Order: sequence, then structure tokens, then C-alpha cells
Amino acid sequence: MKILFQGDSITDGGRDRSDCHHLGGGYAYYAAREIQSRHPYLELEFMNYGLSGRQTGDLVACWKEQCTDLQPDFVSVLIGVNDTWHRAETREWLPDAKFEENYQYILEEIKRKTNAKILMMEQFLLPAQDKEFFREDVFPKIMITRKLARQYADAYIPLDGIFAAACVEKDAQHWSEDGVHPTLNSCKLMGTLYANAFDHIYYKK
Repeated sequence: MKILFQGDSITDGGRDRSDCHHLGGGYAYYAAREIQSRHPYLELEFMNYGLSGRQTGDLVACWKEQCTDLQPDFVSVLIGVNDTWHRAETREWLPDAKFEENYQYILEEIKRKTNAKILMMEQFLLPAQDKEFFREDVFPKIMITRKLARQYADAYIPLDGIFAAACVEKDAQHWSEDGVHPTLNSCKLMGTLYANAFDHIYYKK
């Protein structure tokens, strides 16, 4: 079974980009470790093509080579925060309609050209004073992500909501030092959530 991680720096996790099987030190590593532990009898191939800085438009550009040509059995996507962050200085936000077009394209390609199950992971923004204004653009795009998940996803992890709740129990710095990039605590939590979602899909077959 081929399991493909796709996304931006949160998925990249400092991986060795010369080797797609190197998972880095982020949530992808912890997800793979937990899935392997729960399913020792499965033949699993984990591939990480997450790349720091990516936006939805970047996934559109690379999707044939780095997704559909690979014919994965399971694809996860975590994308979206850079569509906001990279425009924050001018606040000339990417139109929501274009964000939806980009995201829907990659999901439609999975559905039409592979037999892969789809796990969508919600982009998130934790409390950080210098990024509070990001929320004006992040929130409507999260709503679009949720809408697309209802149409395309086999499982969905609502990370923005999950981290909002987690920040009630522990300070935001426990989960992210800058509001975007996860700490080790977050990576481990996300890895467990990912493995739970994988099981949900796997046992539903």
C-alpha cells in the first residue's frame, strides 16, 4: 500500500528531498510510525512530497508528477496557510474562488486518475500576536476546505478546531512557536490523529 503525504513545510518536516521515502521529523514521521505499529502485517510504502513554502497553486503545477503518476493508494493533503502568509505583507489576498479552484483541481485529479482514498487535513492558525490579522483570510479558506472535504474526503481532520481546543488546555506556545509551524508536541498529536483517520478509512473498506 502506497501512502502519500502532500503539503507545505508542515508536511515537509525537514525531510531529505532527494529521497521521497525520507519522512522528515514532522507529523508524517509520527503518523507512519504509528500506522506501522498498528498494522505490522501490511506492506506499506510511505512517500513524503511535502515542500516548504508551497501554496495550492504549487500543488496544481506538480500534481501529475508528484501524485497521480505515483498511483498512491492513500493520499493526504495539508495545504492552505501559505496562500495567506505569502500575501500578508500587502494583504492582497488570493481570491477565495481561486483558492477553491486550485484545491478542487487536485482533489478531482485524485478521484479521476487514481483509486486512492483521500485524507484532508485542515490548515490551521494558532494564537500569535503578529499573525492575528491572518485570520481574516484563513477563516474563509478553512470554510472552503471543509466544504470540499464533504465532497471529496474519505476522512477529515479539523486541525484548526482541534488546536483551538488544545490551546485552552495548554498555552499556544506548547503547540506552535509562531502560530503556524508545529512543535514536537503538535507533530506527535497530528501523527496520532492521522493514524486514527487511516484506521477509520482502512476498516471502513
